Amino acid sequence: MSAAGGTLTAGVGAAGLTAGVAALGGGHWSAELPWLLPLGGVRLEVDALSGLFMAVAGAVVLAVAVYAAGYGRASRTASWVLPVFGAVLVLVPAAGSVSTFLLLWELMAIGSLVLVLGEHRRRPGRQESSPRGRRAVREAGVWYAVLTQLGFVALLAGLALFASRAGGQTFPELRSAANGLGPTWRGTVFALLAVAFTSKAGIAPLHAWLPRAYTESPDPVSALMSATMVNLGVYGIIRFGLDLLGGGSPWWWLVLMGAGGVSAVYGILHAAMASDLKRLLAYSSSENMGLVLIGVGAGGLFAADGDRRLAGLALAAALLHLINHSAFKGLLFCAAGSVVRATGVRDLDLLGGLRARMPVTAALFAVGALGAAALPPGNGFPGEWLLLQSLIHGLAVPGMATAVVLPLAVAVIALSAGLSAAVFVKAFGVGFFARPRGEAAAGARESPPAVLAGMGLLALACAGLALFPGELGPALDRVVAVAGAEPAVGGGTGVRLRAVSGGLAPLWIALALTLAALAAATLVRLVARRPRRTGAKLWDCGGGAPTARMTYTATSFAEPLQRVFQHVLAPEQDVSVTPVRESAYLEERVRFRHRVPDRIEHRLYRPVLAALSAAGQSARRLATGSIHLYLGYGFFGLVSLLLVLAVGW
Repeated sequence: MSAAGGTLTAGVGAAGLTAGVAALGGGHWSAELPWLLPLGGVRLEVDALSGLFMAVAGAVVLAVAVYAAGYGRASRTASWVLPVFGAVLVLVPAAGSVSTFLLLWELMAIGSLVLVLGEHRRRPGRQESSPRGRRAVREAGVWYAVLTQLGFVALLAGLALFASRAGGQTFPELRSAANGLGPTWRGTVFALLAVAFTSKAGIAPLHAWLPRAYTESPDPVSALMSATMVNLGVYGIIRFGLDLLGGGSPWWWLVLMGAGGVSAVYGILHAAMASDLKRLLAYSSSENMGLVLIGVGAGGLFAADGDRRLAGLALAAALLHLINHSAFKGLLFCAAGSVVRATGVRDLDLLGGLRARMPVTAALFAVGALGAAALPPGNGFPGEWLLLQSLIHGLAVPGMATAVVLPLAVAVIALSAGLSAAVFVKAFGVGFFARPRGEAAAGARESPPAVLAGMGLLALACAGLALFPGELGPALDRVVAVAGAEPAVGGGTGVRLRAVSGGLAPLWIALALTLAALAAATLVRLVARRPRRTGAKLWDCGGGAPTARMTYTATSFAEPLQRVFQHVLAPEQDVSVTPVRESAYLEERVRFRHRVPDRIEHRLYRPVLAALSAAGQSARRLATGSIHLYLGYGFFGLVSLLLVLAVGW
């Protein structure tokens, strides 16, 4: 991208990070700009909850700006849309009124859509330059635009209803009027807003846009969308559900926990089946946002039952995992972009051998993969461990709902953690080790220093969050207080996080692993120095030396998991045999096709799209070309509208 665009984007990120950290430290400020927007004006209000999301967005935008500076020359449109998109990501949590929030939310959607579609002719690699690749980009843009705007319709309806019943549109007015709405109106508002925000967070079944948009976006944009934009869906649920609406009925949060659990398991299963590296990371984002939603739902459930300290612990765990996810997922998407830049392919089955050719990228990808696998000393471990603690402590809360839902939530987290480890062992092992499986992987070269520097910033964030999670405790306590919860028992969240880091000693674990790796490497070198017989030929059954075709691929690695979960995944196989013309007993060609479709998309979205297409075809009969018939349509439409208004009045 241009130097001016990169500098502006980095400045936006630094400003957002500074303002967010100041708010997390206890600062609070607001501003009104009545001349900037007709009718309501623009109102900005920043507290600790806003500050956390602003700081996370600012940090990721800053790192991605450094990364994009060395990634490659972007178009003039992308160079100027990217800093605007970064600024909107920082400002959405600072909105202090309904009109301001809607304006910034729609700007975020439009900016991301422009970035998804605007660069498909200039991206590195062969996949995007082909007609099939351009068609995939257009399809991703259509899915993203439609689902985003449907979510915006739900958001607009919910906020309009909330503001009309409250008699004002500023957040203080909404907060003060929430208790007087009544349970029916509050439940309706929450349901509409939950649809909009879970769609933006990529929660199943509203996730269909996510694997397409993340896969086909330019790599810096994929990193921003996965590490910051999806977070704002969680922000909306916390801000409106817990802060402005003041909590609510337990069913609100049980539904959210159920959606989060389904998204976590469904997302990680499809990540395990994916061989496209960016698609794998996209489904992993859906899984991690599901885990965050489980924590938010548990916090709301505990608050509804009156245990605000336990609610604070669950919310703190969810927010900690959200921060960690932003760090390691931004790093993983940037590392995947480095691989695509060097090889031009995303298919893990065509990669391999990149550890020797791209050692820095491989090491940084390993840092992100360790965090995504939720294993110590990775930075994904403290948040999931704290979330498990909050759910286990919640079993003491009386009630049938908690007795049934919380053990299921613990099982979902344990299952997703185990599958995550398998997914990222596959991604790292197949993509970076063994031998190259294609010419592109064999000719790969390390990325430029600026690309590595951007990834290095995110890797440092992962390391800091892994080794010193307790330092975030006071800030998280301030955030959960804004949401109506209280710090955890025993000195707050920071004490619990320091207990986790002290009891498991991730610093000592990391040191022990490093020493063990050094000892193993030294032992291998000593063994390798021994004299070896090079003239003898080993018996190999006539197969010869191993080749790259004999190594594990991503597809073969995932095959056992596919067998275990085949009733959930419903894989499809097709064998096409073409006989030779002279004899039906000889085959000229055998074609085998195997795929694991998105079952929710196949069962939910495809029938709806087919019905809409049929309705559109049927509606063509109405377009006869007769002006008299068109005037009749208008007359009956006007009469129907007047009748509806008369009945309503």
